[in-house]
Amino acid sequence: MEPQFSMTTQRDHSGTRLDAQQEAKRKSASDYSHIKGWGADLDHKNRPAYPMERKPPRLEGLHWHDIEDQPLRVKVYHSIERPGITPVFGTSTPPSGVSGKIRDVAYGLSENDIRHWLMLLFADRVNVVEGILHDLSRGHIPNIFAEMGWKAEMKHRPGRLALKVAVTATVLGLGYKMLTRRKARSY
Repeated sequence: MEPQFSMTTQRDHSGTRLDAQQEAKRKSASDYSHIKGWGADLDHKNRPAYPMERKPPRLEGLHWHDIEDQPLRVKVYHSIERPGITPVFGTSTPPSGVSGKIRDVAYGLSENDIRHWLMLLFADRVNVVEGILHDLSRGHIPNIFAEMGWKAEMKHRPGRLALKVAVTATVLGLGYKMLTRRKARSY
């Protein structure tokens, strides 16, 4: 038994009715212009939208000058893999204190070394503690709960806040117990 082919009508993406022969013609290998991006890798000579290189290039009227380097008034860190600092850099928080010393050591290591990144993370945490101590030395008691977002965490993630409080209490309790146990056993 031979298969029977019936002329079915279909619609293309614009809603126009197509019969089977038109459908086959539209999908032929010679016409893929209905596909977005078709022809992007064709010969550049036949593509008017492809930017053509001018020879010689038009360079009249250029007035670019090298910018002056920003004056170096604070210590600025840069990778040991690069020859120098960038022409413009931030100076809002120069390195200071213990965190600055940790950064000195960290920037002596390659960026490919995990110790470099771990020391920078540790220096950030030390800088937070230094900031709190600085506030206390000036007579300002920081509102640590508000600054750490405890109110928002209580509202949006109370379970996670309870876990943080439980872990902190456990660590502090174990630390206190270890310190008092040592004092009790000292001969």
